Amino acid sequence: MTSPVGFTLVQLRYFLIAAERGSMTEASAELHIAQSAVSAAIYNLERDLQVQLFIRRRGRGLALTPAGERLQQQARDLLVRARELEREARGDGETISGPVAVGCFVTLAPSYLPTLFTECTERYPGIEIDVVEAETDQLVHALAAGRIDFALTYGLGLAAEPALSSETIARAPAYVIVSADHPLAGQESVRLAELSREPLVLLDLPHSRDYFRSLVAATGTAPDVRYRTRSYETVRSLVARGLGFSVLNQRPATRQTYGGGEIAELELRDGSPALEVKLASMAGMTQSARALAVMGLLREIAAR
Repeated sequence: MTSPVGFTLVQLRYFLIAAERGSMTEASAELHIAQSAVSAAIYNLERDLQVQLFIRRRGRGLALTPAGERLQQQARDLLVRARELEREARGDGETISGPVAVGCFVTLAPSYLPTLFTECTERYPGIEIDVVEAETDQLVHALAAGRIDFALTYGLGLAAEPALSSETIARAPAYVIVSADHPLAGQESVRLAELSREPLVLLDLPHSRDYFRSLVAATGTAPDVRYRTRSYETVRSLVARGLGFSVLNQRPATRQTYGGGEIAELELRDGSPALEVKLASMAGMTQSARALAVMGLLREIAAR
């Protein structure tokens, strides 16, 4: 007979979210349950495992102990296996089916997700893709909490996350956009120095903003950030109105903007580094067969 296990999968889930948030209060808010329920679940988990998982710091939240850090990765893997077991028990074992939670960087979503959904439906009709569109830091948190299986994102900011593993599937060179009636609009390429006296419309997302500003600063001039927005399409619409130029990486299929104007795209002659498009996941995590299938589709899409 197999010895009974004292802890539950619910306790592990609560533990992972509390570890990610560093706070029982924030974990309870995310789970939409009472803080006392989270605290009791983690207390019982520590009691059953006979280890201390957190250091409770008054006014400063939670910090994982070494035992807690070890359990964090093991708990993620166990929850993945539990989902696989559920799928097998429902009789889905002969085909690739079931849910896959994918994180996607907000500006990559329009370029990749429509094709991904179309091809996944054709090849793996049993797979249900659930997407979380967010910025890099939010995607890293979602990976750590086990809310997504993997993320499609830029490499910006990932190097500082040793708990992640990633692979590059594409490179997105930077390019300049100006209004369709801009004096340089008829050129095929440009150097950023030629635009040094003009205002910059900045895509103001974490990590991205530093990357774009660094490209302009490399010309020896300080970027004149006149307008900033967190919306990719708002950047394009502002530029189309002649309010400045911008630097972007993803290229929409049309030069029309939501605001009704039109932009011109110019290649960069500065030799600026391209952004790497990556698939990122927790290091050592065992991916399900369906997650691997979706990752394979994204590699194919990126290769085109």
